[in-house]
Amino acid sequence: MRAHRLVPLALALALAQPVRAADGPGVRWPSPEGRVAVSRPFAGSQIVVGASARTAGAIDSLTWNGREFLNRFDHGRELQSAAAFDGFGECLNPTEAGSRGDGSGPGSSSLLVSLRAEGGRLRTRTRMAWWVGPGETSRECPKGPGGYASPTSDTVLDKDVEIGAQGIPNAIAYRATFAVARPFEAANFEVLTGYMPPDFSRFWSYDPASGRRAPLSDGPGEQPLPVILATEDGAYAMGVYSPGLPQPAHPDAGYGRFRFPAPRGPEGNATVKWNCVYRHGPGRPGAYAYTCYTLVGTLEAVEAGLSGLHAALARARTRGPR
Repeated sequence: MRAHRLVPLALALALAQPVRAADGPGVRWPSPEGRVAVSRPFAGSQIVVGASARTAGAIDSLTWNGREFLNRFDHGRELQSAAAFDGFGECLNPTEAGSRGDGSGPGSSSLLVSLRAEGGRLRTRTRMAWWVGPGETSRECPKGPGGYASPTSDTVLDKDVEIGAQGIPNAIAYRATFAVARPFEAANFEVLTGYMPPDFSRFWSYDPASGRRAPLSDGPGEQPLPVILATEDGAYAMGVYSPGLPQPAHPDAGYGRFRFPAPRGPEGNATVKWNCVYRHGPGRPGAYAYTCYTLVGTLEAVEAGLSGLHAALARARTRGPR
């Protein structure tokens, strides 16, 4: 698959047009197709991170060395953020890319408010959609419908994505701030999740402090060590790390892995996934900020990047604020 090309700034400004009425009035896309991409070089190729109007600015493409790492079959996949509140599961579940009802279609129930891309950095602000529509429910809604009337939630996500974070060229920092409008008793912040093609079939845990990798079962669910999903031959892999995980109150959780075989239906349903999850007890309206890092490359390169990132962040903590 070909990597997306960055459009020169002058041409981007000339071509920029709002793609959908659902975008905020200040949003301008650098291509008439409603796409944007940022990139940095790594190991003889480019890491290219792309987002689209279809997903309200959520990342729906990540390529390196001719390979697509993401599954974007519907609006619940991609490389994106979500949250869930007060034990309602999918029925109180703001989701960056859009809703269940958006399906595999061309539009999103989320509202993209702002978009900025330059060099290897992408920044967006999105008013997130409720995953399950107003008055609807699902098998993952233990308390029934969530009681909202609009398909778009009152939770706003600010994300800042940087390729080459902490001097590690294959590390992508994903800084997410959830602006929550209402008090809650409990929140699960899925700061970052990556849905991938099913041939990323080998699941590994990796301890960046010791350099030890171990096979990881399908789970499904979370455990406390960073996760890597790789192809059988290790030629392509994607990993995740956050220095705040595991949380002291949740020592056996933080990094999830899941395998979803294709049900009967359209081709593209089969997928695998990892996630980076933070939990919060009772909270007030306000901003909740977290950082997760994802790394791509060969299995060996992802392991080296995770160890390098762990060391770089440890040095930064030692130095303290400047």
